[in-house]
Amino acid sequence: MKNCEYQQIDPRTLTTPTATPTSTLPLASKNVQRQRRKWEVFPGRNRFFCDGRIIVARQSGVLPLTLGLILITSGLFFIFDCPFLVAHLTVCIPVIAGVLFVFVVFSLLHTSFTDPGILPRALPDEAADIEKQIDNSGSSTYRPPPRTKEILINDQVVKLKYCFTCKMFRPPRTSHCSLCDNCVERFDHHCPWVGNCVGKRNYRFFYTFIVSLSFLTSFIFGCVITHLTLRAQGGSGILNAVQQSPASIVELVVCFFSIWSILGLSGFHTYLAASNLTTNEDIKGSWSSKRGLEDYKNPYSYNNIFTNCCVVLCGPMPPSMIDRRGFLPPEDTPPIITAEQELPPFLSKNDTNMVGAPSRVTCRTSTCQSSKGSSQASPQLFPDQTLAILSFVMETAKLTDIFCHRSHRFMLPY
Repeated sequence: MKNCEYQQIDPRTLTTPTATPTSTLPLASKNVQRQRRKWEVFPGRNRFFCDGRIIVARQSGVLPLTLGLILITSGLFFIFDCPFLVAHLTVCIPVIAGVLFVFVVFSLLHTSFTDPGILPRALPDEAADIEKQIDNSGSSTYRPPPRTKEILINDQVVKLKYCFTCKMFRPPRTSHCSLCDNCVERFDHHCPWVGNCVGKRNYRFFYTFIVSLSFLTSFIFGCVITHLTLRAQGGSGILNAVQQSPASIVELVVCFFSIWSILGLSGFHTYLAASNLTTNEDIKGSWSSKRGLEDYKNPYSYNNIFTNCCVVLCGPMPPSMIDRRGFLPPEDTPPIITAEQELPPFLSKNDTNMVGAPSRVTCRTSTCQSSKGSSQASPQLFPDQTLAILSFVMETAKLTDIFCHRSHRFMLPY
C-alpha cells in the first residue's frame, strides 16, 4: 500500500451551519455573567431584601409579632371604638390616633430596615499588619496583637478593644453584636422587638418609635376606658357595655400589659439621650461608676441636656460604611466573555495549537494517524471557552475525519 500525504484543513475555510452566528448570538446573554453585589457575600449574620436595600437581623422572628400587635390593636380601635367616640365626643379622636399610628409604623420599619452603623471588617492585608505587631521591647518574635489601646478623648483616657472577629481595633463606643456578628458603631443594644441592632444610624428612629408608641398606647387605653364608661352610663351597666363592644376588652388587655414597659423604656432612653450615653455603657457602668470623681466623667457629654439631645437625635445622618449595594471588584468575579470576543481569541491560537505549519498526516489501511509534530500541537481547550466554540471544534474535527477517510478510499491502489 502507498501512503497518501495531505495538509490539515484550516478551520477558517470551512463554512458549516454550526459555525454561523446563530449558534453564538443566542448565547450572548448567557455568556455575560451578572456582576455580584457586596451584600451577597456579606460575612455578618444578616438578611437582605430588595437587592440589598433592606437589612435585618437573621433572628428577626419577633418583628412580625410587634407589627401584628400594633396593627391588630389599632385596627380594632378604629373599627369598634372610633365610631362611637366620634358620635358622642369629637371627630379629632380618630385623626390623632391616625397620626400617631403612622408615626409608630414608619419609625418601626425605619429602625428595622436601616443599617445600624455596621463597620466593615479589616481586609486581609490590614489584618495581617495588625496581627504582626512587634512588642515594644524590640523582640524579633511575633506576638498576638494587643487586646487594648488607649487614646485621649477630651482629656479622658478611653480604651479601644481589639475584635478578633473583625480583625481591627474597635472605634470608641463600638461593640461587637454576638447575634448579628458585626461591629456596630455607637452600639446601644440588640432589640429583638425591632429585629435589628440599635446603633448610631438608627437610634433616632428607635427613640421616635418607642416615644410615639407610648403616646399611641396611652391614647388608645384612655379612649377605650372612656368608650366603656359612656356605654355603662346609659343604664345598661358595664357588662352590657362589654357585650356590645367585646373588642374593647382585647384592646384594654393589650394596652394594660404593654403600657408600663413602653413608658419605662421611653423614660430610660430619654435619660440616655439627655446624658449622651448608650444602653451598653450604662449597663457596664463605663462612666456611672466614676461619677464621684470630678476629673473623670463622660467624655462624650456636652454638659448640657439640650445639646446632648440635639447631637444624639438631630445630628447629621452618617453614611453607611458597608456599601452593601456596591459591586464586587473585578478580581473577585469570574471573567466575562462576550459573543464578539469568543471566536477571535480561539483563531489567534492557531499558530501554536491547531493549524500552524502544515502537518503531515499518513493514512494507513483504514486509520489516519497524525505525525509526531502534529500530535504535540493538540488543541487546548480552556474552561472559560463557551459552548459555541466547543461545538465549532467538534464539527471541524468531524469534517476533517470525513475528508481523511474519503481521501484514503479514492487514493488507495486497487
